Amino acid sequence: MTAIDRDRTRFVMTTVEVEGREEETVVQIPAFEPAPWSPRARFEHVGTRSVRVDGHAKVTGGARFTTDIQLPGMLYARVLRASIARGSVSRLDVSAARAIPGVRAVLTARDIPSIPWTQGAPLLGTRVLYPGQPLAAVAAESSRAAEAAVHAILARWSTREHTVGIPEASGRPSRRRGAPAPPTTHQEHRGNVTRAIRTAPVALTQTYRVAPVVHQALEPHGSVVWWQGDRVIVYDSTQGIFRVRRQLAEHLGLRTSQVRVVSEFMGGGFGGKNDCGSYTVLAALLSKKTRRPVKLILDRAEVVLDTGHRPETVMRLTLGAGRDGALTAIDFEAWIALGADGWVGGPGQLMHRMYSCPNVRTVEHFLYTNTSPMSAFRAPYYVEGAFALESAMDLVARRLRIDPIEFRQRNLTTVDQQRRRPYSTNGLAACYADVARRIGWSNGPTSSAALPGHVVRGLGIAAQIWGAGGGPPAYAEVRINRDGTALVATGTQDLGTGSRTILGQIAAEVLGLDLEAVLVVLGDTDAGPYAGNSWGSMTTASLGPAVRMAAEDARRQLCEVAATLLDASPDRLSLRRGRVRVGGGRKSIALQRVTEHLGTIMIVGRGHRGPNPESVTVASFGAQGAEVEVDLDTGVIRVLRVVAAHDCGRAINPELAESQLHGGIVQGLGYALCERLVQDPGTGRVLNAGLHDYKIPTMADMPAIDARVISSGDPMANHIGVKGLAEPPIIPTAPAIANALYDALGVQPTALPLTPARVLELMKRRRKRRR
Repeated sequence: MTAIDRDRTRFVMTTVEVEGREEETVVQIPAFEPAPWSPRARFEHVGTRSVRVDGHAKVTGGARFTTDIQLPGMLYARVLRASIARGSVSRLDVSAARAIPGVRAVLTARDIPSIPWTQGAPLLGTRVLYPGQPLAAVAAESSRAAEAAVHAILARWSTREHTVGIPEASGRPSRRRGAPAPPTTHQEHRGNVTRAIRTAPVALTQTYRVAPVVHQALEPHGSVVWWQGDRVIVYDSTQGIFRVRRQLAEHLGLRTSQVRVVSEFMGGGFGGKNDCGSYTVLAALLSKKTRRPVKLILDRAEVVLDTGHRPETVMRLTLGAGRDGALTAIDFEAWIALGADGWVGGPGQLMHRMYSCPNVRTVEHFLYTNTSPMSAFRAPYYVEGAFALESAMDLVARRLRIDPIEFRQRNLTTVDQQRRRPYSTNGLAACYADVARRIGWSNGPTSSAALPGHVVRGLGIAAQIWGAGGGPPAYAEVRINRDGTALVATGTQDLGTGSRTILGQIAAEVLGLDLEAVLVVLGDTDAGPYAGNSWGSMTTASLGPAVRMAAEDARRQLCEVAATLLDASPDRLSLRRGRVRVGGGRKSIALQRVTEHLGTIMIVGRGHRGPNPESVTVASFGAQGAEVEVDLDTGVIRVLRVVAAHDCGRAINPELAESQLHGGIVQGLGYALCERLVQDPGTGRVLNAGLHDYKIPTMADMPAIDARVISSGDPMANHIGVKGLAEPPIIPTAPAIANALYDALGVQPTALPLTPARVLELMKRRRKRRR
């Protein structure tokens, strides 16, 4: 950590873990840090199941999502998209589209500045790299007129050879014909893996494959943009209002102060709304051209085609172990199909961090294909890696005749071996014990318990790690009103996870107010100080300490004023239930009396997030168990139960924490059983762009979910003891279900999703082995 002094303000250059990868950034050192809340501390609001403060607005329809925005004179936009996988546009005739009544603007590459986009190809360019790529945009008085104009555009193109998916996973990848770009390879290792595998008493190799999947957030992607004079107002369904502001300003050549981004409510993102989308840029350009507000909301097919996906991945994994059950080697090679673009992260990170092992080698090949660019998807790369690693752990445990939980516990680590420093805590042992007790693991897995009617049942277990320490920069203000109420202002956004409630609980705890007396204002770049994206399980762990610091700053100022009214020292005062009290006695005064005494003077507390400790790695841990039934006649899997226990530090609101667990488990269920993006190899077209064909879990598929947080404040994480919880619950779900299927059939599944056809194929393999 390198210190920088500027005008008496201290900054440091440090690293922050974001979406499973580290980023270097400059952060500000807080002027003061409150003492950490004790793990055994008792609270009035923190740790309680407070009702969501925005719940009433959502169930009554009062909450305004981006799709609800209606502005005077608003136009509606639609986008012409490529129907080929790769090629170039030879002709784009928009004359018929411009002639349709109600059409106010048509944009092609000729009408807009060259804005670099996918693989450097400009937005609305003539070079096509994937089906669904934008080619032209239309704005009209009605969505019907805009749709008619898009259909009226005459487009001709020449096709080129394209690449879809990963046909095989053997040999060193080279540039494949038709690929948008050559592959990128990343390697990392410690110890001597080759020798460790050669000398290991047990060494097993297996290849695992996972399909590409899409986010399918309830609220589609979209923006409403109004260009007013030299300023742009953007209503956006986004996970990062400040990130969209910066990126849009860069795309349009504007100053940051000329762009305001608002996201009052949003219906999920899961990583697919981390950046400024092409729809936002196109809506802005159309608004500038027409001088009217423009609304561009993607339909479900467009969301699937052009907002990112979790990449298809093939992983070859070798584990070496001693007879005592100690891991001696992990050798991992993966092929990741990014699509037309994407960022390099990789499932290999999990191999270096999850279990104690002296010899680890990871090689990851990032391949480019003619599919929409990948994007972060809830625990990116860790979900894929966990399926391989946790499946292989069961494979080795069976070979060693060791209970799968016992095998994992023998290889628990208290040290982040990749960064060579200890974990602040590792709650996996407690999570294993809790899950084992609740799922009935006392005698180990069920060993293919047979039931009447050609049905077998099995149990499976899996675990997770995720970097969940949060981090800077994140700022907050707490303003105390004359009537003794408080306003918390910050530039974050609420994805539907309850950020308003959680941040309000923290401020109310410090200020001794009822939760109803605290208003949290967020989702507007003009209304609150900077906060980062809601990604990587970072929001509460990053902003929570900033809000507490701001509230403590406001509290200190209040106590200084109250001390003169109570004739007492400020350090003897406490705030509780709307009153300022002296020590443990009865002498007190209403907080409102203090604020009224100030007249028009407003107390403003300011807080920001400092850097994470460099002496430890802050991570979350968790375990899940699954019980499944398999119909041997049809291959249909029915997940009966999922039992989960996750260590997330202090749960500010256990109700909302458990809601996060349920949401992640349901997404993991879809990843395990049914979800996959299907692209025709011959034409490159996506075959299941709508929800009718893209299967996601419904209520009919839901198992009984028994999910709990192992809540105890982690004082090494930050001064409120919180660790992130959004990503962790999706990581172990699919491998737990796959391991339960392994237990039921005696043959390990190696590919997701676990469709009936794949289950029947597993049964064929089992019959062949028995012969």
